[in-house]
Amino acid sequence: MSDNPFVGKWTYRSLLNDPDVNKDFNDLEFGRGTIEIDEDAMQILAGVIGGPGWSLKLKGSREYGTPMRVRFQGVGIVNGEQWIYDYEGYLVNHWPNGVQQRPAIVGSVIRTIPHSGGSPGTVSPAGVVASFYAVKAE
Repeated sequence: MSDNPFVGKWTYRSLLNDPDVNKDFNDLEFGRGTIEIDEDAMQILAGVIGGPGWSLKLKGSREYGTPMRVRFQGVGIVNGEQWIYDYEGYLVNHWPNGVQQRPAIVGSVIRTIPHSGGSPGTVSPAGVVASFYAVKAE
């Protein structure tokens, strides 16, 4: 068992930051996948984030504090082109009266460089920011 609370497998979801409360929840999806954070030196974060058809290598840092913080970049080649995303997140503090609380990271993600979109001929532009949360799976 690691002393690093970030080490392990996390279920990841990100949502577009759209203030329209009437927008269908499914239309807010930005991404989903799994994060696997490896054991490393105290301030280092390393691992991988990915889902069906994509995978990015993670490299970054973590900090102790209240709350604990992670900042990392995901880089990889997906369908022959480079993808780069930057992430910043915070470990949700334990609630003393929480019931079945699972460790969770909440934060923000930005698409750092553009890449092809989900439909032929479309581009997913750089600079799009979304909120994310990750729930510890193990």
